Amino acid sequence: MKTEYIINKVLQEYIENEIIPQYANFDSAHQQDHARSVISQALELLQNMPSGYAEVDVELLYTAAACHDLGLCYGRENHHSDSAKIIREDKFLNAYFSPEQINLIAEAAEDHRASGKNPPRSIYGRMVAEADRLIEPETVIFRCIQFGFKHYPYLSSEEHIQRCIQHLHEKYGRNGYLKLHIPWGKNAQKLEELRQTIDNPIELKTIVERVYNSLK
Repeated sequence: MKTEYIINKVLQEYIENEIIPQYANFDSAHQQDHARSVISQALELLQNMPSGYAEVDVELLYTAAACHDLGLCYGRENHHSDSAKIIREDKFLNAYFSPEQINLIAEAAEDHRASGKNPPRSIYGRMVAEADRLIEPETVIFRCIQFGFKHYPYLSSEEHIQRCIQHLHEKYGRNGYLKLHIPWGKNAQKLEELRQTIDNPIELKTIVERVYNSLK
């Protein structure tokens, strides 16, 4: 049976009216639909969480998922730590949550980055990190090409394609840096599907070229 989570209307209105609209200013792979997707995926993980795990406060998880990429307003390199700083300085959130809860939300933002060397410190960080992965092979490639257009507009068509292929190997390949933190999520199966494509260089280049040509 699906659980109906109750989130305070005041908090929900603040997230909808003040937090999510900020994503409209970010790159095309991190727009408002991305924020909503991470929220949805995080709540789905909570819905399917087996017994035996630490209790999760749905409002903390919802807020952490909504705020995890706010630091992109200062650029991508340190966006995880910048997101945490923005959360810690947000007057509404500090009035709504306790200092301990604010710290959990901020830590989840700090810890969500796929290239982070250490695992997330809390269940909130693990769930937001997992929800942020959303490993759908074609979507991953689509976002990778979009990122290239935004940040490397001077590259040739072939250079864009090769950059994407290299990134897929470095992040999602069998020796890539991406790590999954939630054993009951759907990403493990999707990651294996993507890795099978990455293992086949001809198939991989064909798909990347097709996605690239659809975006030109």
